[in-house]
Amino acid sequence: MEKQQHQPKKIIVIYTSYRRGNSERLGDAFSKGAEAAGHLIEKIYLRDQTLQYCTGCEACEKTGHCVLNDDGEKIARKMVQADVVALVTPVYFGNIPGPLKTLFDRMNAVYRQPYCFRKVVVFATADQNRPEMFDGVWQSVESWLLAFPEAELAERIGVGGVNRRGEIEGHPALRQAEALGRRL
Repeated sequence: MEKQQHQPKKIIVIYTSYRRGNSERLGDAFSKGAEAAGHLIEKIYLRDQTLQYCTGCEACEKTGHCVLNDDGEKIARKMVQADVVALVTPVYFGNIPGPLKTLFDRMNAVYRQPYCFRKVVVFATADQNRPEMFDGVWQSVESWLLAFPEAELAERIGVGGVNRRGEIEGHPALRQAEALGRRL
């Protein structure tokens, strides 16, 4: 039987932590698997970007462009052109960190425009090892996805009990994330 060829997917991986720690390691495992499967990966580290808060002026609803001159709209446009969006985040007090919330708000300029992605995958790490620590993260992403009704939160991996840098090493979730990247 001939092995079926698949078209490489364009995957954008958004890293939301200012630390270079456990969530980043989890996202890198996913990226490694996706690259091994032949997919095209673009990594964006929000810590290296300039993102201003949405002012709620709604000018973007008329023009399709944000009036703020920073990296927000550029990132949003890359996200909507991707086949898969991967969000890599630590959990801050049971929710997503501010830079990711700001990015979600700033995507208002592209909500009514065509978008390619149909799958969103989320990788989250938390210091506390309680499953409910991730509820706010999943809910925030699902709420954001209401603006993109053809997309779904396809996969989510939450790893608790990892706070200090490197505590995730050897965790089974690293293999799980890499396997997810390979099978997309």
